[in-house]
Formats: sequence, C-alpha cells, structure tokens
Amino acid sequence: MHKYILITLSITCITMMSQKVKAQAKITHIAVFVSNLEQSTAFYKDVMDFEEIEEPFKDGLHAWFDIGNNLQLHVIEDKWQPITINKNNHICFSIPDMDVFISKLNDKNVAFENWVGEKGKINVRPDGIKQVYLRDPDGYWIEINNEYN
Repeated sequence: MHKYILITLSITCITMMSQKVKAQAKITHIAVFVSNLEQSTAFYKDVMDFEEIEEPFKDGLHAWFDIGNNLQLHVIEDKWQPITINKNNHICFSIPDMDVFISKLNDKNVAFENWVGEKGKINVRPDGIKQVYLRDPDGYWIEINNEYN
C-alpha cells in the first residue's frame, strides 16, 4: 500500500512539474517623457551607465537603454508639457557599490539627497539598505539603492 501511495504521489508530482505554467503579465520597459533628448541621453549613459540600444523609430525623438534584467528604459522627447513631479513617484535602480556610485555623482557634480531632502546625505532604511535620490535633467526622481542581488 505504501508503495502504491509513493508511486501515485511521484507520478502526480512529475505531471504537475511538466505542465506549462501560464505567466503573469511582466514589465518590459519604463517610458520617460523628456524635453531634451540629447541632454537626457547623456545623463542616462554617462551618469547611470546604461547601454544605449537600437530603437525602431529612428526619428531623433527616442533613445532606448538596456537597464538589466531584460528591461528597457525608453526616453521620448516631445513638446514639453508641465507635469507634477513628486519624490513619491520615482524609478529605483539598485547598484552593487554605493560608495563608487556616490563618488561618480560627486565627480560629475550631480546633486543627490536623502529621503527628507538633506543634500549630499545617504538614507539608511530600517533593513540596512542605503538609498539616495537624484533627479534626471527633467526633474524626475530616481532612487539609487544598494539592494543589489
């Protein structure tokens, strides 16, 4: 009897493991509306170290970047319209070495702050993760943390 139960459980497990699991929707890119494509492209290449990748439009209004984990950042220039920008609405990127990144920000004179707005300060979350916040050329908030795994 025990053999029968063990064989039945084994067959059930193998059958369940071989069935294709339907994937949830997944994120593929983040689009950012900008006022000056050239300036924003330089920021995301030079400060954030993102690799620019080919984009299909070829109209001088788009720049696409590989941001890791099969994700892309699409930077799109259009006639600028005033928007509300709030630190609660931000993009977050994790990096392997906060000290190296902070040094790079300082070398490039890119301002950063902690969550409460203290310039040049690093925020430490209750779980020990370090965070800083900076703005791209259009004022969008970007969180940088060292939760890199």
